[in-house]
Amino acid sequence: MSLLGKAAVAMWWNVRPEQRTEFGDWHSHEHFPERMSIAGFRRGSRWTSTTDAEGFFVLYELEQYEVLSSRGYLDRLNAPTPWSTRMMPHHLGMVRSQCRIVASFGGGVATSLATIRLSPAVGREAELQAHLSETLGALAHRPGLTGAHLLLTDTPRTSSPTTEQQIRGKDGAADWIALLSGYDPDAVEGVVANQLSPSVLHAAGAQDNPAIGRYRLAFTMTPQDVAAT
Repeated sequence: MSLLGKAAVAMWWNVRPEQRTEFGDWHSHEHFPERMSIAGFRRGSRWTSTTDAEGFFVLYELEQYEVLSSRGYLDRLNAPTPWSTRMMPHHLGMVRSQCRIVASFGGGVATSLATIRLSPAVGREAELQAHLSETLGALAHRPGLTGAHLLLTDTPRTSSPTTEQQIRGKDGAADWIALLSGYDPDAVEGVVANQLSPSVLHAAGAQDNPAIGRYRLAFTMTPQDVAAT
């Protein structure tokens, strides 16, 4: 899974079982096509947690960082459709990070994904970034794996929360994000348990207790897919 562009929106949230069917319909048939119609959006992917029955991860890959503050994107965030307005309150525990992609290795779209949310220890930012970039670059082409990426949250300065955010309530945000994708979930899990384990990350300069998520691909879409419909 080679990331397309220089920026991304990474999001984690829960949806209760009774809303999951409608959520899947809305997110696949209205929300993704809407987002992929915004200039600068390159790809969207939705992932279902394999460890949490209610968990999702969604990634939007963007051509440039400036897309995050573009009129086309903000207009959509501030004018949700009636269906979106109905679904937004069901995004529980939303963590939404607007990011710069600082390292991206690999290619293709895989079926298994691990997300690691972490923060650097004070004064060890450069050390940790160098370690992660070197490690992820070495991992991307290992058997069973397809991609490894590092994203750093850099929230654009905006005047106020968007309409969608107001409907959901206050969103959280991650700090640094490592993504590891593969076609073999055991290979992905092996890396998370070894090269990207909490103890190894801590020794490399990360704070304790990173948040690790494990996911399988549910749906992906590009602007070309919207144009073909």
